[in-house]
This record gives sequence, structure tokens and C-alpha cells, in this order.
Amino acid sequence: MLLKGIDNIKQFDSCLKNKRLGLITSISGVDNNLNSTIEVLHEHYHLTALFAPEHGVRGDKDAGQTVDTYIDEATGITVYSLYREDSKHFTKEMLEKVDAVVYDIQDLGVRYYTFISTMIYAMEDCAAFGKEFILLDRPNPLGGMVVEGNVLNSEYKSFVGAYQVATRYGLTPGELALMVKDKEHIPCDLTIIPCDGWKRNQLFPETGQIFIMPSLGIPRFETVLLYPGTCLIEGTNLSEGRGTSCPFEIIGAPFIESARLVSYLKEKKLPGAAFTPAYFTPTSSKHRNEFCQGVHIHITDYKTYESYRTGLVILEAIRDLYPKEFSFLPPVKSNGRPFISLLSGNNAFEQSDWTSKAILEANEAELEVFKKEKKEYHLYE
Repeated sequence: MLLKGIDNIKQFDSCLKNKRLGLITSISGVDNNLNSTIEVLHEHYHLTALFAPEHGVRGDKDAGQTVDTYIDEATGITVYSLYREDSKHFTKEMLEKVDAVVYDIQDLGVRYYTFISTMIYAMEDCAAFGKEFILLDRPNPLGGMVVEGNVLNSEYKSFVGAYQVATRYGLTPGELALMVKDKEHIPCDLTIIPCDGWKRNQLFPETGQIFIMPSLGIPRFETVLLYPGTCLIEGTNLSEGRGTSCPFEIIGAPFIESARLVSYLKEKKLPGAAFTPAYFTPTSSKHRNEFCQGVHIHITDYKTYESYRTGLVILEAIRDLYPKEFSFLPPVKSNGRPFISLLSGNNAFEQSDWTSKAILEANEAELEVFKKEKKEYHLYE
């Protein structure tokens, strides 16, 4: 039976008792009985503050929606925002009534996902303000073996890429925290409360756990597996399926002809993937209330599916088929990097002659180096 960090807290009681605890969590922070980590710590320990990442501590905030300070109705505890318009960091005042910050969120194992950015920022802030950082570890839903994408170039650090890891990095949150602390020399008083019963070669469906969607855009495990590749669509004028029942699974735009795109992709014979036409009208986000055509990606084999490669090929296909209509989005901030470059962690897409083949080949060497480096921080076999 798999036990997550939150299921193991009795064995680490001395780390938590007699301390004023602040908790960073979201809707995915639950134990094996589906009890919220908020309620568990509130009942058994001295929980004095809650800290909200993107999507809020209860997971009720939409993607990109900033969070304000508020009172959690169920506990009466103040919720301080770590996803504010002006900052994603702690202030000294937020930590005045806290001895240790506890972190418990289900990660995706993908660099873009902002929860790990919050984790890294929190470690830095706890070091700066002299607070302990206690991480309740969870399995990586994409397993701990496969690495995909590229390693972030340090010049492209942002909240969707806070550290130099591969796009799909094959580490648990605890393992990643150990790596960041060591590599970045963060003097953080770090404690990992580990999982029991997780194997590195396990994907989420093999763990026997119930999938709690960690945010509104990730409704099921298949979305997690697609995300390392199709999240790149967020840096373009294409719909990544937000505002439909299949975000990151359906890709399209008003100018696309589904049959033409599907025919192109079928010829690529991408492993573990099948494609069918998609016709949809997003209710939110890009192309809201506009009729779109595109492609529905189906994963036929979890183990052989290559997410990053598939995402690149889809981008390349639409660029080549619709060169006049397709475009990357401009920088979010004036004089800033294009959003696609922040997601990719380099300037590969700023080159007019980029190809999926060239990008994949350019990434091979750095991925091999990263694979070797990450093994030093493995906590699980």
C-alpha cells in the first residue's frame, strides 16, 4: 500500500508538534482517506496560517487568477497569498506567527507547473527568515524514470520555470527540493517526510491512488501525461483546449481544418498516440465563443507515448500548414521574453527555421547530463 508523506506524519510527530505551523497546500493535499491536509494538521497540531499558491488552498481559483488574503471558512485561519499580482514570495509579516512552513501539494512532475516554483520560492524565503521547511512528499504521477524536453537555460528563469531541470524531470517534490537546496546552496532547514511503497517506474494509475485533479485544467491522469508537450500551445495563438472538457487534449483554432491536420499527424506515426478530428467552441480563454477545428490527441500506450515530441510535432504541423495564421504570443511584459520562450526555457522557438527534429537532437546531451545528476537525489528505488 502506498503511503504519502501526509499518511506518515505520526512517524515524524516530533517534527510537527509544539510548533506553530503554516501550510502551503491546495485541493490535492489529501491523505489516503481523502481527508484534507488542512483538516489533519488543524486537528492534530497547531496550524496558525495557510498559504495559497496558484488556484488557492481549496483549488477554487482559475489558472492565472491572483489570490488575495482571506479567511478560510472551514477553519477560521487566515490564508495569505503566494500568488499575488506584485509578488509570489512570502513577506516577513506572513511568517511572524509561524515556526515552520509545511508543503503538501500533488505535483505533475513538469517544469511549467507553478506549484514547484512556489515550493522553491518558499525554501528561499524560509532560509531568509529563519523558518523550518517541512515537505510532505508525494509520488511523481509521471514516474521517476523518464526524462523529456530540455533543461532550462538560467537566463530564462520565470515562474513557469524557476529552476534548471528538464521539462519532465522524473523527481518527487522531496527529491527536487533536495536537489535545489544542494545545487543552489539554499541554507534552508529542510525536512522531508517521505512516501512508503512507491517505485520509480510507477505511473499514477499503477499506484492505486484516487486521482484528485490538482487544478481545474488537469482533470485526469491522461492530461498529466499530455501536459509536458501540449502546454507549449499556451505560448501560441492556438487554443490548448481550455474552456472545454479536454484541456491540453484538444488543440485547435478557427483557421484550422481538422481533416487536413489529422491526416498530417497520422503520417508521422508518433508512438503511443492516435489522432481524431476535434470540433469545439471554448467557453473561456483563447478563442472564447468561437467555433474551432483541430485535433483530439488519444494516448494508446502510457509507456511509449512521447509527450514533448508529440507537442513539438503538433506545433510544427500547424505552423507548416497555416504559416500565415499561426503565431507565437507576444511577451507578457514589455521588453520581456515571449511566453513560448519562458515555457521552453530557451530561445529555440525564436529562430525562424526551428524544426521539431533539430530541437529534440539539440536537447539530447543536456538531458543525459541531467539524468545522471538527478540520481544523486533519489529517495526511492
